[in-house]
Amino acid sequence: MTQYLSAEQILGADDLAYEDVEVPEWGGTVRVREMPGTERDKFESQFIGKDGVGVRAEGMEGFRARLAAATIVDEHGKQMFRSAAETKRLGEKNANALQRVCDVAMRLSKMSEDDVTELAGN
Repeated sequence: MTQYLSAEQILGADDLAYEDVEVPEWGGTVRVREMPGTERDKFESQFIGKDGVGVRAEGMEGFRARLAAATIVDEHGKQMFRSAAETKRLGEKNANALQRVCDVAMRLSKMSEDDVTELAGN
């Protein structure tokens, strides 16, 4: 007989993966966490036009910084970059370092290149 999970069991599950990423360009290690469902929805909505189909006029500008800001967390799992100004400053950091963080974030969040292409409207 199949044992089904209760809502309490599902909501109580610690199910978000994280990975520590060495970033020598920044002089240390950052923790990258998988995006929860609501955060991924919010992240993706930043790129979708008002019509719900097309891409916003600014397109994919700031994609790496936004993804890194959405997934870099402290040792307690709390997002470290919360404001648009912090995200903008993060985008001014080394592109290789940002890409390394984004590669892990995409892998953990099961975000494929096809997902990114779809967001870009290509």
